[in-house]
Amino acid sequence: MHCQIAIAVTIWAAVFVEARKIRGISMSYKRFYKERKSFVCIDGSRLIPFEQVNDDYCDCADGSDEPGTAACSNGRFYCTNLGFRPEYIPSSRVNDGICDCCDGSEEYNSPVQCQDTCRNLGQRERLEMEERRRMLSEGADVWRDKQAELANLRGVANSMLAQLELQRHRKSQAEAHRHEVLMAARGFRTPSPLDSRGPGPGETERVAEEGEDGKTEQEPAAAHIEYSPTQDERGEDPVEEDPDVKAAVQAAEAAGSDLRKAEMEYQQLQYDIRELEDRLAIDFGRQREFLFLLGRCFESTANEYSYTLCPFHQVTQKSRAGTEVLLGTWDSWVGTPENPFNFDVGLLGGHS
Repeated sequence: MHCQIAIAVTIWAAVFVEARKIRGISMSYKRFYKERKSFVCIDGSRLIPFEQVNDDYCDCADGSDEPGTAACSNGRFYCTNLGFRPEYIPSSRVNDGICDCCDGSEEYNSPVQCQDTCRNLGQRERLEMEERRRMLSEGADVWRDKQAELANLRGVANSMLAQLELQRHRKSQAEAHRHEVLMAARGFRTPSPLDSRGPGPGETERVAEEGEDGKTEQEPAAAHIEYSPTQDERGEDPVEEDPDVKAAVQAAEAAGSDLRKAEMEYQQLQYDIRELEDRLAIDFGRQREFLFLLGRCFESTANEYSYTLCPFHQVTQKSRAGTEVLLGTWDSWVGTPENPFNFDVGLLGGHS
């Protein structure tokens, strides 16, 4: 009987020592607290009896002998926080009546009853991490899509530029043809290289009578007589009713219209390219995790106003009367150097 009691006392003492030893200690530091007769301060400054570990009196300068009490001002307590993230807290918070560890392990000798919230916190953190992974994945997809879109627009612009040059050439040819047809219809002959050689065989020339100055004149060919077309009763140029002239004029106008339309389309395409380049130059986060917000807007109502926030674009305010005011446009992130992306996704609500 006495032997059984002795064994029980020994087991209880061992459990008590073990429990006292591991309070406030992480698994990585457990090796420092395996001694039974003495304890060496972790900084190596002192050797003390093991009974003085966690006895609520600070013996070691580094506070390593009191990991589970508030005795040492520089000590720290390890929160196991099963189900959540383990963490260290200052030992001054041990048994201070405030629950700092989510498992409440630091308030082991306090009148406060701490609830274990580690499971809920861990669940929330896992959801946030999953949301962040989704954001990163979505941001990467959007980035690839935008880069592909930009490459496609640049390819279209190059092709369109070649077409523009071709259309400019066609317009120039159409205008030259129109001019040639109009001149011919109004009695003008298109100059020829033969014109500079003078009269040829078979051509007639008339020697003018000598004038008072004794010089002769050569009568110009009939094709070079200046011609002024008459107008009909409606005041219109009859030459314009000529079928060949009409066709040439319409062809030139069509070529000009096609060129103007193509130039406008090219200018719009260049604007789209510049806008997309500017958007892709925005800082969307270290891993482009905020790229998924591009093109989305979020609404919030306060008193008589509703606000629309479009990340990377602008913020507007709208009254109940329907008056909308631009409050500002996107400039940059306003966070600290440690956390430049001062943006809480959890605050977002509304619709895209």
